[in-house]
Amino acid sequence: MMFPNKEIVDRIRKQYPKGTRVELISMNDPYSTLKPGDQGTVDFVDDTATIFVNWDNGSMLGIVYGEDFTKILR
Repeated sequence: MMFPNKEIVDRIRKQYPKGTRVELISMNDPYSTLKPGDQGTVDFVDDTATIFVNWDNGSMLGIVYGEDFTKILR
């Protein structure tokens, strides 16, 4: 797995600041209980551009850059 470069990480951090509300589009994790349409609040973005979310259902799984997809709720 290749990690995103610093410019991508910085862009994701600006796009998903702490407190941003998101909705899951898809997750490539067969063991996750999350499903498309689940919503949560961004906690932070790490150095691999993984977006860590406090999901409304209690999960704290991250959105992995290039593997999982979410959209910002306005």
